[in-house]
Amino acid sequence: MTHINYAFANIGSDLTVELGYPDIDEENIRQLKQLKKINPQLKTIIAVGGWSWSGRFSDVALTQSSREKFADSLVDFIIRYNFDGVDIDWEYPVSGGEPTNTKRPEDKYNFTLLMKTLRERLDERGKADGKHYILSFAGAAGSWYASNTELSKLSGYVDYANVMTYDIHGTWDRYTDFNAPLYSISTVNGAFSVDAGISSWIYAGFPRDKIVMGVPFYGYIYKGVADINNGFNQTYSGGASISFANIVANYLKLSEYQRYFHPTAKVPWLYNGSTFISYEDEESMAEKAGYIKEKGLSGAMIWELSQDPDRVLFNALYNGLR
Repeated sequence: MTHINYAFANIGSDLTVELGYPDIDEENIRQLKQLKKINPQLKTIIAVGGWSWSGRFSDVALTQSSREKFADSLVDFIIRYNFDGVDIDWEYPVSGGEPTNTKRPEDKYNFTLLMKTLRERLDERGKADGKHYILSFAGAAGSWYASNTELSKLSGYVDYANVMTYDIHGTWDRYTDFNAPLYSISTVNGAFSVDAGISSWIYAGFPRDKIVMGVPFYGYIYKGVADINNGFNQTYSGGASISFANIVANYLKLSEYQRYFHPTAKVPWLYNGSTFISYEDEESMAEKAGYIKEKGLSGAMIWELSQDPDRVLFNALYNGLR
């Protein structure tokens, strides 16, 4: 590992950074820092926001005063808990995310101004401390995200960005599909892919060598799937997210489940006649690692480590990137 993000810190009602789970965060952070004894080069990052806690970002970014207040609190937070930097996970500027989130059209420009302010404050503190504090952000893969942000300008303020190239399809769709197809295929749900998402960022002017491509250590399980086309692109009666560890323990070795691999999308699935599981395995991880190298991207980001406790996917990804 080169970087570990601790997810997530929250934004308080006063628009400053605060612990998300005060009863457990401090002990977790203490243990996180112990990992540097194993790898002294490891960088630990505090991620702020995420899907559940992005509701106040629009207010944070709204004025120079609110941006500076947030930035100052973030620097204090990083110093207090000895982090090496911050990852801003605003889901999402302008549109998307939880329906209760505050959203404004000017988020597109205010997000850039927020990151500029954060970069300035982190550099000021870094100069005093004799170190460089990392600034990154997590962004969606969809072309709509590129339209709602100023990616080329943002690239000037950040060390890198984590592109969430997963959840391309899931249980919000009407038909079974792949969580993170590497390349686009025509489906009833629409054609989109990891490659399409990365390409939209590059086209918008975000440098390849600052793109960290997201890979999922989880999949989606669909029940009540018609026995047509090996369960792919069929209606279903119910579904849920499922970790790779759960797939290995309860499905992968059962003789009733047949593994298939899509030659274009470069991802596997399992099917037993009524249950369809989209997931990743060693082969798809090798394909994604090869893509990262071929495109000259910065590396891979995982969501998330606990879903692969035996490091099957992790090792495949690591070996593919070497």
